[in-house]
Amino acid sequence: MVKKKTTTYVCNDCGADYSKWQGQCSDCNAWNTLTELRLGSTNAAVSRRSVGFAGAAGGTVSTLAEIALDEIPRLSTGTSELDLVLGGGLVPGSCILVGGEPGAGKSTLLLQTLCGLAETHKALYVTGEESPQQVAMRASRLGLPTEKLHIMAETSVEAVCATAEQLQPKILVVDSIQVMHLDDVTSAPGSVSQVRESAAMLIRYAKQTNTVLLLVGHVTKDGSLAGPKVLEHMIDCSLMLEGSSDSHFRTLRSNKNRFGAINELGVFAMTDKGLREVPNPSAIFLQRGDEVASGSVVMVVWEGTRPLLVELQALVDDSHLGNPRRVTVGLEHNRLAMLLAVLHRHGGIMVGDQDVFVNVVGGVKVLETSADLALILSVMSSFRSHPLPRDLVVFGEVGLSGEIRPVPNGQERLREAAKHGFTRAIVSAGNAPRKPIKGMEVIPVRKITEALQALD
Repeated sequence: MVKKKTTTYVCNDCGADYSKWQGQCSDCNAWNTLTELRLGSTNAAVSRRSVGFAGAAGGTVSTLAEIALDEIPRLSTGTSELDLVLGGGLVPGSCILVGGEPGAGKSTLLLQTLCGLAETHKALYVTGEESPQQVAMRASRLGLPTEKLHIMAETSVEAVCATAEQLQPKILVVDSIQVMHLDDVTSAPGSVSQVRESAAMLIRYAKQTNTVLLLVGHVTKDGSLAGPKVLEHMIDCSLMLEGSSDSHFRTLRSNKNRFGAINELGVFAMTDKGLREVPNPSAIFLQRGDEVASGSVVMVVWEGTRPLLVELQALVDDSHLGNPRRVTVGLEHNRLAMLLAVLHRHGGIMVGDQDVFVNVVGGVKVLETSADLALILSVMSSFRSHPLPRDLVVFGEVGLSGEIRPVPNGQERLREAAKHGFTRAIVSAGNAPRKPIKGMEVIPVRKITEALQALD
């Protein structure tokens, strides 16, 4: 009887696996990156008996047409911004991973949500990093109802599942997955094998009992979720809470959602009473001064299922370095370099000897190409020291040949801008409305040169 291999050692950088631990990975030459990963117990004979083909019971097979298309029941969190990011609320049996920088407000957001849900649904809050007294002090400081929320301080996954079996909560929060551990996995908590196996057991329990599982995840120094990448494949929804320490605004973005749209954005404000939702985020990001300086322009980006107005600022200045600087905050750095080349080739504006700094006001990260035209016009405005009109809004994608391409949901973007008092818009000709929008002059453009002429 041959014993099967139950553990392997996986490189955290490249994913190569080895039968035993060694100091350096032979594939990527990285040092001290091998961590233990459990493959599963049992020997070959038992495995063959358990999956024997001759007498094995097959699973139920059906066609897609036979599957009932009943609407998925959802539990409202009591916060409209959180419900929006989740796609309408919490789905029973789903697993949601909430990540973010230390101090962003992950535990605060989940504690607020769970205290509200505990009034109507049985809920369990498992804290592995704080004591129950610390959690109770925070809930008291925030003025939350605490009479019906169950809490336990535990880091053993077996103990958590055993307690949940007895209590049978509808919502289970584990804070955080990086401190949980299984007794039969020899590696330390937070390692690849511990995070993977602990999450797998908790997710299995949630699926079997139809429990909403919320996991808190740490992030690495580059902003990505800590632990194995397979963790993000196992969960149903991945949320990232972002916000700088010098701002009291927080943005919650969905990077993955099996029950709703991705890249949904929810905006919260951190107050002395916890996180408060911001129902009209465009008004927050458009707090501009009485006099608009050169290099400032408002654009309309599409976040998930709604438009969002944000201000884009550019600063072009003489460079004293041999290699001028290109700095972006909230935008992709490589796209700025490409658009500056397009501006020079097709717009006749040379900024190769200038430092260019671009910032999206409010800490919003713009991931779509509709900001191209706004970026080019803001750079031109700063370079020529020519302020753009205060009531102007801009959006459109710029191609390498200098053409202005249309972007999705153009009509909804224009209506959102008109609702906030903007009276002029420079957009792609493909986004020009068929019917005039009341109170707004839409200037359709096809080339960069036409967009620059529209500002003269």
